[in-house]
Amino acid sequence: MRFLLVFLIILASAPASAAEFKLDARYSDVNKDLVADIPLAVKDLREPASLTFGYPPLDDNALMATAWAGFMKHLEKVTGKQVVYEAFSSAEAEVAAMRSGKLDVAGFSAGAVPLAVSCAGARPFAVMAAASGEFGYQMEIITPDNSDIKRIEDIKGKTLAFTAKTSNSGYKAPKALLSSQFGLTEGPDYTAVFTGKHDNSIRGVVRGELAVAAVASEVRLSMEGRGEVKPGDVRVIYRSQTFPTTGYAVSHDLTPALQTQIAQAFFTFNWEGSSLAKGFSKSGYARFVPITFREDWSVIRQVDEASDASLICP
Repeated sequence: MRFLLVFLIILASAPASAAEFKLDARYSDVNKDLVADIPLAVKDLREPASLTFGYPPLDDNALMATAWAGFMKHLEKVTGKQVVYEAFSSAEAEVAAMRSGKLDVAGFSAGAVPLAVSCAGARPFAVMAAASGEFGYQMEIITPDNSDIKRIEDIKGKTLAFTAKTSNSGYKAPKALLSSQFGLTEGPDYTAVFTGKHDNSIRGVVRGELAVAAVASEVRLSMEGRGEVKPGDVRVIYRSQTFPTTGYAVSHDLTPALQTQIAQAFFTFNWEGSSLAKGFSKSGYARFVPITFREDWSVIRQVDEASDASLICP
């Protein structure tokens, strides 16, 4: 599946001065596919004794570690290397770890993928998908089910919870949408707070601690699947078209053979009955499918341009 361009009014109003996507000076892109080339010199390649696998920061990292346990064993079998799962406190910390050579394979949240590609030499190659091969999530703006906020315009004068400034659905896309389509600007029209993670925002809305929040639909659905949130606990007052979801990437400087093995592990993993299938059951994922950063992240890069987001390396 290839995604429709979303937020047409946002993209049409993108600033003309928005810079073309570029990699950090330490990386090359001879073939112009927008991702770092694999080094040609053997001395610049890494073949680590063990692999470190990272996942985007969530409120309950222990649950995600359990969900990924079966896949970690499969990755070990295919690559012949021990795999260590590492949880990160922020997208910036995850990107910094790959940039410094301490992270080999990782899932980066959709909005953080451009930062990881530009600053850390990440080479995205896969996403989770339904059995049909379709993939993606929606940005949702949610309120407590008993809230007096019924539509986007009701956000005016309220405090809106975002997750982090690197997040597509948790900040960049909703901020651009509210400004261009609804005329609501952060500061004059609403107050912004940051919770750090989608889980925190969703729980805050459910508990009535947050009036309204912008979140990723897949996180809310996963929490419902685990029984942490009931479907009737929140009201969705806005749902976007589809964005690409978490992108799985390898560090550019791993040996070509190892990068091939890692990709093979993703695409040969048997989801049926696995801990991964259980952990993501509500999201409807059933396999990994290949993607390219140039094509499948085009809409995210355009949202970055429309919101004038900068890629500052951590």
